Amino acid sequence: MKKFRLLVMGFLFAGLGLGSLHAQNTPQTPAGILKMDPAMDDLIDMNAQVEPVIKDFFYFTEGIVWVPQGKDSGHWLFAEMAANKILKLTTDGKLSLYMDNCGYTGWDAWRHGFIQTNGKPPADPDFKRFNLPGCNGLARDNQGRLVIATWGGRSLDRIGKNGKRVQLTDSVDGKKFNSTNDVVVKKDGAIYFTDGPSCGGLRLQCKDPEVGIDYPGVFMWKDGKTVAVAKNVEGANGLALSPDEKYLYANGVRLVRKYKVLPDDTLDVSSMQIIMDKTNDPLPGITDGMKVDSRGNIWESCCGGIVILTPEGKQLGIVYTPEPVANLNFGDPDYKSLYIVARTSIYKIRTKVPGIAGR
Repeated sequence: MKKFRLLVMGFLFAGLGLGSLHAQNTPQTPAGILKMDPAMDDLIDMNAQVEPVIKDFFYFTEGIVWVPQGKDSGHWLFAEMAANKILKLTTDGKLSLYMDNCGYTGWDAWRHGFIQTNGKPPADPDFKRFNLPGCNGLARDNQGRLVIATWGGRSLDRIGKNGKRVQLTDSVDGKKFNSTNDVVVKKDGAIYFTDGPSCGGLRLQCKDPEVGIDYPGVFMWKDGKTVAVAKNVEGANGLALSPDEKYLYANGVRLVRKYKVLPDDTLDVSSMQIIMDKTNDPLPGITDGMKVDSRGNIWESCCGGIVILTPEGKQLGIVYTPEPVANLNFGDPDYKSLYIVARTSIYKIRTKVPGIAGR
């Protein structure tokens, strides 16, 4: 099983869409919504549609966050990793630049970040190969400041209320990060983030001469200090907190792990539970971004779309998507629009249950 998981981490990273292998061996993803439990009826209308907001425009979209402006308005921020930018999207579909060089900030960005494709077969005229020097996961803290997992920048940064960008950390125990991936912020200011999988912020990945830490994991920054709170987390990728912040969920290699958060904000790794294991699911897409709704259900990217789980891991249903999902978040003023960044496109679907404001 371990060999299989390593293969998943190596070949399925960032969407299980590597050229002809994907086209020939992956079954067709269904459309619509699969109800696996009656509780789905309280979460989403079974006739709701995944609607394109911007279709076939981007190279590789990632981390998305809702930024409210007053009570009845706001906008979205999300990463375009290949372009090394954070883009702004208004609710009426207008797109603009929010930040340049959000990841790697040097002059030679084309030499940083591993090589990815847009998921199309090499014979397709629209097939593209590119590097990913840009940023990845985005979150907002309890003061509304934007927190950035910079991926190609190999750090955790924050944008102050004055607009100034500050690097919070780029290393742990004297070793530099390789590809800071996803991020979630606790109300008391503790910031959890992942580094991994596969050292993707580096051109040669974990064989790159500039490699730093030698394990994937979950890390915490708090009060100026950085600690590893869970080491050797295979494929460490997406993160989410339960509504009461007593549990942290961390995914990777098509698993979802559940950790108890201790009073000092570290994790009780000895009691870690695997609440989802989809390693044998044939549909495309890895466990990448995830979010928790206001009732505590987990909306997890994987396997043809978004798998919806209870906090105990019971699968309630699946929202199928046209492309493998990179990340997702609840937003719009009522937090009942689920926006989905899926490599080349952005989609949305309305839900009955809201997300958690500020996440």
